[in-house]
Amino acid sequence: MRSLSTLHALPLLFLLAACNGDTPKSDAPASAEEHHEDDGKILLNADQIAAAGIQIARPTVGGAGTIELPATIDGDPQATQVVSAAIGGRVVALMRNLGQSTGRGDTIAIIESREAASLNAEVQAAGARLALAQSNLAREQRLFAQRVSAEQDLITARTSATEARIALQLAQQQRSAAGGGGGALNRIAIRAPLSGQVISRSVVLGQTVAADAELFRIANLGSLSLALNFQPADAGRIRAGAPVQVQAAGRTGAARISFVSPALDPATRLIPAIATIDNRAGQWRVGEPVTASVSLSGPGTDKAIRVPSTAVQSHEGKTVIFVRTPTGFIATPVTLGDSAGDQVVVRSGLTGSEQIATINSFTLKAELGKGEASHED
Repeated sequence: MRSLSTLHALPLLFLLAACNGDTPKSDAPASAEEHHEDDGKILLNADQIAAAGIQIARPTVGGAGTIELPATIDGDPQATQVVSAAIGGRVVALMRNLGQSTGRGDTIAIIESREAASLNAEVQAAGARLALAQSNLAREQRLFAQRVSAEQDLITARTSATEARIALQLAQQQRSAAGGGGGALNRIAIRAPLSGQVISRSVVLGQTVAADAELFRIANLGSLSLALNFQPADAGRIRAGAPVQVQAAGRTGAARISFVSPALDPATRLIPAIATIDNRAGQWRVGEPVTASVSLSGPGTDKAIRVPSTAVQSHEGKTVIFVRTPTGFIATPVTLGDSAGDQVVVRSGLTGSEQIATINSFTLKAELGKGEASHED
């Protein structure tokens, strides 16, 4: 077995004297090169550990486990709406451009068309018929009070007024569904359905559009969504309301899980989830890639054992962590769980009370390899 070549360990020879004159025997390694055993042990004293720059610490025990994964900022589907043309026609006015704010009910475009003229004309005609019916009803009421007109005539006049009122309401609703008044008989105004910002505009001035064609997308960007995808094995530990730490270039933010899909995405075979993040300060952008650290729930997450990722090495096809012993270190096989930043969860192999090599643990791995090579020679 071999020691760290930079440590220049000095051999210790203990001579055992016996009254019968036997040859002295050594309990120490036969040379400064032999500092390993076959079971993954490395024999080092405190001075040698310090000289090699190996730092020692205990694992972190407790606290909720986390999983770190890439995510994308999306618009909140509950606060995003497509604005379309209810009727076909020519766009004669655009009141909002990309990025501009609008209030609910504000006119954002005007469409000119024959259908708009028909809708507006029907409203006016229905209004005129209602006025006439109401006038007839008032006359019949006077005549009936004077016992000049029959009751049947009064009933007929009242029915006509009611029908005219219903016709006017229907005409107004049809025009309102198309967008409302546009300032002229042949024009319809397109109004914003919610307060927010214009995030998409699909038309230009003078363009002829068909009915139901998309004109704008408006979103309230004060609250955004975070699109996440979990492995099926992890999705069972994600709960609605779980906190999420969001990180991007020079920025951090807090979000919460609002939805975890009960079904796998058929294309990716992952579990989609959505988190909601407050964006009233305007620091996040739709479509922006970020890193999300999601807090896990479930049995054992409050007793999770976490170690720095620099403490983890691979040896002979196994994942190992070097645990401090009275005489040096021993390579201990472990099973890893989720990672979060520079920390990784150890599911098995450690109790949490050990001292482990955290910095420069790769030098210990190298020494194991040297020892095995010299053994084979």
